[in-house]
Amino acid sequence: MSLNNKQWFGLPLNLIWGYIAIAIFMTGDGFELAFLSHYITELGFTPAEASFAFTLYGLAAALSAWVSGVVAEIITPQKTMLIGFLIWCVFHVLFLTFGLGHANYGLMLLFYGIRGFAYPLFLYSFIVAIVHNVKSDGVSSALGWFWAVYSIGIGVFGSYIPSFTIPHIGELGTLWMALVFCISGGLIAIVSMRHIKTPHHMQNLTTREKFNELGRAATLIYSNRNIMLSSMVRIINTLSLFGFAIVMPMMFVDKLGFTTSEWLQVWAVFFFTTIFSNVFWGILGEKMGWMKVVRWFGCVGMALSSLAFYYIPQYFGHNFAMALVPAILLGIFVAAFVPMAAVFPALEPKHKGAAISVYNLSAGLSNFLAPAIAVIVLPYFSTIGVVVAYTTLYVLAFFLCAYIRVEQPGFESNETRAISTAKNVQIS
Repeated sequence: MSLNNKQWFGLPLNLIWGYIAIAIFMTGDGFELAFLSHYITELGFTPAEASFAFTLYGLAAALSAWVSGVVAEIITPQKTMLIGFLIWCVFHVLFLTFGLGHANYGLMLLFYGIRGFAYPLFLYSFIVAIVHNVKSDGVSSALGWFWAVYSIGIGVFGSYIPSFTIPHIGELGTLWMALVFCISGGLIAIVSMRHIKTPHHMQNLTTREKFNELGRAATLIYSNRNIMLSSMVRIINTLSLFGFAIVMPMMFVDKLGFTTSEWLQVWAVFFFTTIFSNVFWGILGEKMGWMKVVRWFGCVGMALSSLAFYYIPQYFGHNFAMALVPAILLGIFVAAFVPMAAVFPALEPKHKGAAISVYNLSAGLSNFLAPAIAVIVLPYFSTIGVVVAYTTLYVLAFFLCAYIRVEQPGFESNETRAISTAKNVQIS
């Protein structure tokens, strides 16, 4: 397959409308992220019940993410994105109408849970399109842009827009407005990606062979030790991102006196920072080394900034300017895990779709475990317990990174250079 190599600072120009579609779609999907848990408690449910709704949603997202890579290779990324787009729209309407609209907890769990299958199919299938349309030594930069537009959507616009609309049309009205963005993003993706090159090597497989390849997304976790360790690191990556969106509104709004709009603007600054840090770490990963960036800047940086996100606001109280400091730090270092998306297919070059599915599963499990940890820890240790739990796991990821071995295309590690130099000396 010939690849279009035209790029602008690592951004593949042949996929630019796909990137725009991701940004718009994830804007709509992100409206709820930083205020839905608080809104559910305002309807009369407990923080634990609100967290459980997110836990169920995260479990559905994890399962969907797991199969998305292989499914995208089997039926093409375009068709997989279409399926995710349709599921999102249908069950979002049902969730708002019969779940939140009637404060029916059972229907909330049902429709919100099913909707959790949608966004990973739309979002992560685009990674397959990137991997098959960009040369391997440029994938890290292209994925940096992918996570940048993801942040623009789910974090920046997804937080800033509700901060202005909620005072005027309320939380439920804002959630209805999200449907407009998701429909727009979905239609742009459907139209713009019709002629994008797609993998064809699996479309002629028998049904049994397709199921075998789908199963490989699970077996890789225990058959490839490096994939297993990388999966654990990727799960830990976004724990604070998904967890803080749930537990921090209760701390900032209910205990420190911030308004919901102020909290949403703090959260938007976090995501705004990731726009630049995603691109920066993606490019630096190609120069400095994928795992070195992940270990020293991702793991260490997230451990420290997660603690800062709790202690700085606690110390300074209702101080908007100081609350932005840990938000910016978190935004800088969470993106240092971007090279992990390039690590997985490099570890299994003959089964890239399955490897990407494991990556996606790991991202989905992060979405599931972050609120699950909050559900378990909150009743006993409050917000600080959740923060310490996440921090401890980032420290664990630091040590796991030391055992991951991956050959990075176009990059010669110090160890490889040393071996090469030794051989040259012996030859001479």
